[in-house]
Amino acid sequence: MRKLLTTAGLAASALATGVLLATPAAAASADSDFEVYFPGNKPETLYNVTNTADAASGKITAKSVVSWQILVDQVVDNSKRFTSFKITTRLESRPGKDSADVVETSRTCDLTKIVNDEYSWFLIEPVNTCVAPSMTYDGEVWWSSDSTIVYDIEGDGKGAVTKQLQGSPLVHG
Repeated sequence: MRKLLTTAGLAASALATGVLLATPAAAASADSDFEVYFPGNKPETLYNVTNTADAASGKITAKSVVSWQILVDQVVDNSKRFTSFKITTRLESRPGKDSADVVETSRTCDLTKIVNDEYSWFLIEPVNTCVAPSMTYDGEVWWSSDSTIVYDIEGDGKGAVTKQLQGSPLVHG
């Protein structure tokens, strides 16, 4: 019994040492929700965007995942809802916690086709995910993911609407 406990203790110590010596990895996410009201009998829709800054394997990556659902089951008008629906995902850094953000990389993804084709979407797939190019992770810098959506509703005559979304919490260390 004593040998078994000693072996278990050594294994736990080795595991703890491995965890302490491992490269730090962290992910931080934040969600934003917004509703879109369409003209006519098109269904009111709730959109959700999750912005994530993910530090893993010596890299830092920013990604935004867009999901949506109609708020009323009665779909009367299933015609085109958007002339344009684009998200720009940004990987941002700051030299200090209270410094201003600096955009390191960004990518704009056009989701117009999928948001027009699908009334609801909850899956996390490449088609509804926008990923900014990764960078080498520097633990001395404060990192975050941020995004902006610009959409234009078909037939409302108002032009493009810009939504600044909640950025991820800072990743550091």
